[in-house]
Amino acid sequence: MSRTLLDQWRDIAYDEQADRGQLQNFWGTYFQIEKEIYEKLLSNPDEEVKGTVKELAEKYGQEVLTMVGFLDGINESLKEENPIETMEEDTVVSLAFDKEKLYKNMVAAKADWLYELPQWKEIYSEEELKKLYKEQKESTTIRKGKKVGRNDPCPCGSGKKYKKCCGR
Repeated sequence: MSRTLLDQWRDIAYDEQADRGQLQNFWGTYFQIEKEIYEKLLSNPDEEVKGTVKELAEKYGQEVLTMVGFLDGINESLKEENPIETMEEDTVVSLAFDKEKLYKNMVAAKADWLYELPQWKEIYSEEELKKLYKEQKESTTIRKGKKVGRNDPCPCGSGKKYKKCCGR
């Protein structure tokens, strides 16, 4: 069985045998391409961009495997996910994204070169962007509850001290 496009992309992008400098160059180039595609998508956020993987690669002036990497990255932010695991060059895919989800996923990925794109300011106000940023950051913050002392009332509501109830 031949390797899927996604497998081919991942072999290149996550090659553990590759020279570190080569990988840094690869990702630096990829992030620039990704940024350019997002600039175009965000300049008209309500337009659904649709086509085969090959057509989209041509539309954005990219190689098919680079487009596959982009599709892999944006997939969780789409209104309907594409079949990235099985797609071929002639698979029709959509880039219709959920704006809020996309912004939050960019924040979660710590991709400041993407969530700070000026096009976002055309979509959301400064306050809305701050609110979305804060919501995303807080959603990954782990908060520990107040520790129950052994002589405190048991949190189960029995009325007994914790040490005589659930603390056993």
